[in-house]
This record gives sequence, C-alpha cells and structure tokens, in this order.
Amino acid sequence: MQIQRHALPPASSGTVREIQSFHYGNASNGRKVYIQSSLHADEIPGMLVAHYLREMLVKHEARADIAGEIVVVPVANPIGLSQDVQGTAFGRFDLATGINFNRGYRHLTSQLLQRLEGKLGADSNTNTTLVRQAARSLLREWHTESATESQKKILQTLAIDADIVLDLHCDNQAVMHLYTATPLVNAAMPLAAYLGAQALLVSVLSGDDPFDESCSRHWWELAEQLGTSTPLGNACLAVTVELRGETEVSHELAKADAQAIIQFLQHAGHIAGDAPAVPRALCKATPLEGVEPLCAPHAGVLVFRKNTGEHILAGEKIADIVDPFSGIVTPVLATVPGILFARVARRYATHGMRIAKIAGPVAYRTGNLLSL
Repeated sequence: MQIQRHALPPASSGTVREIQSFHYGNASNGRKVYIQSSLHADEIPGMLVAHYLREMLVKHEARADIAGEIVVVPVANPIGLSQDVQGTAFGRFDLATGINFNRGYRHLTSQLLQRLEGKLGADSNTNTTLVRQAARSLLREWHTESATESQKKILQTLAIDADIVLDLHCDNQAVMHLYTATPLVNAAMPLAAYLGAQALLVSVLSGDDPFDESCSRHWWELAEQLGTSTPLGNACLAVTVELRGETEVSHELAKADAQAIIQFLQHAGHIAGDAPAVPRALCKATPLEGVEPLCAPHAGVLVFRKNTGEHILAGEKIADIVDPFSGIVTPVLATVPGILFARVARRYATHGMRIAKIAGPVAYRTGNLLSL
C-alpha cells in the first residue's frame, strides 16, 4: 500500500490542508478502481466504510489478489470537514462561495473531441487508452482559482482513468440507494444487489456536473459523436452510493457495506476470489426524472406518516404539516407511486422546503434533477 499526499493551496495564511489517497495493488496493467467518501463532508457513513475497506484491501494486497490498482480516498473534502458553524457541521456547500462540493466538475467531451481528432482508430482498447491519456492531460491543464476548485481537480484527476468509480455519500434519513447513468444500468445492477439497495436512480444527464458524471459521461457522448466506425465502450462505471441516513454510522453496517463492495469488485474481476452469487435485487432501475420531491405547502411542525423504505401509492398521505398558530393540519400527498427512499430529519418545515423523495417509475421532470 502506498499513501499519496495532495496539497491544497492555503485558504488563509498559516493553514495547511491535504487530500490523502491510499493505493493498493499495482497500477502497471492499467486496471483501476477509485473509491472516495464524504465528498459532502457532513455525510459520515462513508468514512467508516472506507476504514473497513482499507482493512480488507490490505489483506487482499498481501495475497496478491488485486488485479490492478484500487485507490481509496477516505476524506474527499477536508475543506468542508473544517466548516463547523457554532457546533453544527456544514459540509455540503463551500462557505466561501455557496457552491455545492459535488457540483461543477469538468465536462470534458468537447475538449476531448478536439484533442483526439484524427487520433482514434479501429481498435477499442487503443481508443480507450488514448481517451484516458487525453483526459488526464486536460485535467492537468485546469487552472484553478480557489482551494475548492483545486480540491475538485485533485479528486477528478485521481478518478478520471478508473474502470469503476464509487462515490460514497448518504442522505438525511434514507434507505440504501444509488445514482448512476442510464447507459450504465446493467453494469450497476450487481452493485445494487450486493449492497441491498432499494432504489437505483438513473439519468443520462442529471445537471450541474456532479463528480460521478464527470468521470463517466464523456464515454457515451464521445461514442455517440464518433459513430460506429470508431469503437469506444463505456469504460467507466461511476456510481454515487447513498449509504442510508446521516446517523446510521455503526461498525456492523460499515463492515457489511465494505464487504458488499469487495464482493462486487470480485464479481467485476478486480479482486481475485469467488464472489457469492449476485443476490436478488431489491429494486429495478427507475428514472431520476421520475423522482417526486415532496415539498411543504406552508410552514409548521412536520409529522411523517410514512417511513423510508415503504412502497407508496399515488394519493397516499406521506406527512402532515401542523401550523402552530392556526392549528390547521395540511396533509402532504404523493402524486406518483413508488418507494419513499429519503426524507429530512428536521421536524419543522419552512414553506416550500423539500421534505421527502419518492422513486417513481415514470419520467416526468426535466432540467436539473438533483437537489441543491
């Protein structure tokens, strides 16, 4: 195992911060898996999963089980991790700019098309290598203007040439669920099954350039632009893994999740050994455009009537909003059927606040599909 340290520019005089990446196996054959946790720095379950992953990977490395390189970044956002506002962690947005730490990564397709013009041929493997080389080169040239941009550059550069990218997050209160791109559904389903995910949300373009799409999106866009005469596959499976809710941090869950990821990597051929048979999936892929975000119709006390993981029918009551002055109780109703996969932990809702999300089977939304 090797540790690499990636210095961030000081945000202020006298401060020093860095990202540490842990590298297992051997990078010589080009095969690579990249796993990071807590890009939203107040989402802690992934850090503990990464802890157990590292313990397991040390053992697999000692047995020479790793077919290539596996990179783990247990703390992907030291900037956000340091943002504590009067005792409350504030790790989702950069305090300096208000920008979400999981938005604004480099969309490389147009630059890759220019740089690779006339260089790609009839061999898919050679084309994949050339695309990865060009992507690394473009990211090296990224001139960053802040510590947060530098952090994004480091993370995207570490992941851009990986076959598999797992970005470990969590929601507020939630069941295990995943986000990935529509072209990657078949490759992601075994991971969903091993992890016991209850929702797999997919889209071709979710909006605002989140980290996972920055690693995978250019592959299918390039293939579409280049046509069948220039073979190019989807060479990166990038998945955002939502490890239930913020407070579901336990040794038992983290060990089980880490083991499930190891089993998936065995199934995918990145770690030697016979993985258990892929379990029966607990969900089917549903469009991110089909997710219904339920919002509070007015301010008041939030009382949920449904728990995460419950299957909901259209018209069912999900929660009540109780106005503490008038005493008016307003029900919040689902308008689509599906699974209630996430909800907020706060029990006072402001007017218009998003309070829950249902994974519906039919696409009906457009525009930017992710929450802020």
